[in-house]
Amino acid sequence: MIRRCTDQDDDAILAIVNDAAEAYRGIIPADRWHEPYMPAAELREELADGVEFWGWEEDGELAGVMGIQDRGDVTLIRHAYVRTTCRRGGIGTALLRHLETLTDRPILIGTWATAAWAIRFYEKNGYRMVTPEEKSRLLRRYWRIPERQVETSVVLAKGLPQS
Repeated sequence: MIRRCTDQDDDAILAIVNDAAEAYRGIIPADRWHEPYMPAAELREELADGVEFWGWEEDGELAGVMGIQDRGDVTLIRHAYVRTTCRRGGIGTALLRHLETLTDRPILIGTWATAAWAIRFYEKNGYRMVTPEEKSRLLRRYWRIPERQVETSVVLAKGLPQS
């Protein structure tokens, strides 16, 4: 079942993100990895900045989460993670499809350039990689991330006119 997450889900969101983000260890630049990958303060900042989390619940527990953020003329998909033990069961796709129904604007997704599995997932679901120039422009305009993350990320888009 897909449902909107509440304040009571914060610990579960952190557990899922930090469990699933282990896949990035040794893959993303070492200077971008930290323990935990998402601390509680960062989650609070993301929520305060308008990220709304949705979760896939099985047997009363969240198995996956994905955020959506309204950025005016576009919508961002943020923090898409599925528990390691629940991967490859369609949870990520179901969450993505649900979030796509919540907006009629172009959707942008940022991920690490070295996270080949994430890029393949989004491409399989109809997203296209934008050019490096467009990526930098979009990341600086719609995300609040350090410049180093802009350098080491890619952006995938759906519904965005090609430049």
